[in-house]
Amino acid sequence: MGNQGSAANISVVGFDSAWTDNPKAPGAICVIRVDSHGARLHMEPRLASFSEAAALIQAERREAGKCLVALDQPTIVPNRSGSRPVDKVAGALISWVGGGVQPANRSKLGMFDDAAPIWHFKQALGATEDPEAARTASAGLFLIEVFPALALVAIESAYCKRLGAPKYNPANRRMFNLGHWHAVAETIRTFGSLRALEQLELWRLDVSANLMPKKADQDKVDAMICGLIGLHWLVAPREESIMIGDLNNGYMIAPAVNGIHERLVTAARKRNVPVR
Repeated sequence: MGNQGSAANISVVGFDSAWTDNPKAPGAICVIRVDSHGARLHMEPRLASFSEAAALIQAERREAGKCLVALDQPTIVPNRSGSRPVDKVAGALISWVGGGVQPANRSKLGMFDDAAPIWHFKQALGATEDPEAARTASAGLFLIEVFPALALVAIESAYCKRLGAPKYNPANRRMFNLGHWHAVAETIRTFGSLRALEQLELWRLDVSANLMPKKADQDKVDAMICGLIGLHWLVAPREESIMIGDLNNGYMIAPAVNGIHERLVTAARKRNVPVR
């Protein structure tokens, strides 16, 4: 992996990849650093392609003893069609609150086919994909899959009700709600405050001041959620996070600060999918 620095003991990279490598619609990335002085938002979310994200992550790896990449995109997709078991489990809760889970399978060209950018990205990183090892290791580069929509429902009880999901995607102008946009920013600030994350309030103020957000702005918001999920996974008590699925068929990491929702447990049992 090369020479690792010690400026930050831990670096958490939140990456909303946008799933495809479209130059006109890149993903977004942010960096949280943790050292003896606490946690701080080192780099506010900015737009980034897969290659730009890979370069930034490798740079972070040189600055931190341990680096965790929390990626909003399926990272293990063995199925040729349909959706993964973990997608169905997450969908049991997300559809109830009024959201959706895009099925992941290898027939989706540009997303999960053999030539898709996600596989080149993973190969370029050379990260260890083992969520439990990421928690316990003292050093190394790790990758986990996360899902911001599931995280929001898990950390804000107001969203965890029938059709209660926030409508904060500006690309869907018919459904978009500016009040929900502000509420999501506040939810993120509250979640970050659990870990005493410095600089987050300044970022939230900028987000809330944006009265005409675009899809790229939502990607940045989701990148921040990714980073906070990763930070939470590393530093919060294990029982406050969940891992749905496994490393063979696909999985997701999500916070569980209010416990594991019964809909997830029921859906997982029906499909023999582990939730822990």
